[in-house]
Amino acid sequence: MKKFRFFPLIIIICLALSCIAPSASALDEPSMVATSVVLADLNSDAVLYSKNMDAQVSPASLTKIMTVLIAIEEVEAGNHSLDESVTAQAGCRDGMDEDSSTSGITPGETMSYRDLIYCAMLQSANEACNILAFQVSGSVESFVARMNERAAALGCTGTHFANTNGLTNDAHYTTAYDFSLITREAVKHEFFMTVVNTKQYTVPQTNYCAPRVLENSNALINTASIYGSDYFYEYASGVKTGYTRAAGSCLISTAEKDGVRLLGVVMGSTCPLNDPNRKDYGNFVDSLSLYNWGFANFSYQTVVTTAMNVQSVSIDLAQDFSEIMLHPANDVTLLLPNDTDVSQIYLNTTIYADELVAPISSGQELGTASIMINGTNYGTVKLVSNTSVDLSRSEYFKLRLQSLFGKTWVVVLIVFVCLLFVGYLALVAHYRRLRQKHLRQRRMAEQRRSMQQYDRPDYSEYSPNRTSPPKPTPRGGSYTKR
Repeated sequence: MKKFRFFPLIIIICLALSCIAPSASALDEPSMVATSVVLADLNSDAVLYSKNMDAQVSPASLTKIMTVLIAIEEVEAGNHSLDESVTAQAGCRDGMDEDSSTSGITPGETMSYRDLIYCAMLQSANEACNILAFQVSGSVESFVARMNERAAALGCTGTHFANTNGLTNDAHYTTAYDFSLITREAVKHEFFMTVVNTKQYTVPQTNYCAPRVLENSNALINTASIYGSDYFYEYASGVKTGYTRAAGSCLISTAEKDGVRLLGVVMGSTCPLNDPNRKDYGNFVDSLSLYNWGFANFSYQTVVTTAMNVQSVSIDLAQDFSEIMLHPANDVTLLLPNDTDVSQIYLNTTIYADELVAPISSGQELGTASIMINGTNYGTVKLVSNTSVDLSRSEYFKLRLQSLFGKTWVVVLIVFVCLLFVGYLALVAHYRRLRQKHLRQRRMAEQRRSMQQYDRPDYSEYSPNRTSPPKPTPRGGSYTKR
């Protein structure tokens, strides 16, 4: 029985170790068929979930989001009008095969700039994109170059466009993350969202064709789409479907529920899925799974408030006090997992050292703080002073003097002036010595002349008529005989 003596002790040690072991709560990831996925918060730059988001893939007709974005920006810039008439140029259908999505626009046909945008987004018309490109840039090639420039400006590093519509091309590729950046920009434009949320649109009769009725292919928002009504999602809005054999089934969409706004990018899903008895389209199934997971597991939480004391800093040249407290300039609310421990948030501060000099006004920005949660940076917040600080004039003048005398040219000038002054004093002293010597010599000469005149006999009283010299006057003065 002795061999079981240590068994309870081992159990106790194991339990103790399990209690002190670091705990980590991780969300169960959503089940995704797609090869590349991004779920992002539209109110911030946060990515809530990703799968191969930086892998280069073919974007298929998602390309048209960039094409239409540029076309709408041209209207907003005043370079084009939604009502202007556009005539399809020769070659607008170049590169299209029998399976290409089209609105049947032919060279020479005229319709409005607005109608071309609806054809491109709702019916995914490849020729409509080429016609818009020619209207905006004069050629498809020039427009494609502009697409690449715009992508780079938006921060896309894994994207290169070779055409306006997404037809398969080895030089035409992107990433799920890059297209989340492109779509973030597109959904900011009101007319873009009006177009992508339109379920049905009628193109008026043209010079070549009767009115066309366009159906939105996004089954999340349109129960009458070609994909059926099984995928309708009441919280969804926009944006664009896409499919080629190379790209698979794709969908970019947005959804909003209880104030939470999400952007979903699904690329490379299968179509249909594994069940042969049901024609499920992976891009819609994946998008629904993505949104259900996001709304169930994330909520907005206030992680930073203006009442927080972040850091005390010293202020130079202050009159009354030399330290003030910095606090956030505004509250910060983030979309975080529901089980996030807000108390574990860490603010990594950066202080503007050159700004810490009086006078300082209340609310003046003196630094920033990065919001760190479990090693992830969730953005920055400005740090401002909580009070005003007056300037100490005595300290200011002291600093100015220190600054002045700290300059080399000032020191050289002072030394030069001092040398001049010393030289001047030496010259003055030398002049005074010479003058005093001259005065002494002059006095001595005068004294000698005076003595010579006194000791010499005075013969002025002699005259030829006198028979004898005058009697000399005794030294000591004259006297009277009595």
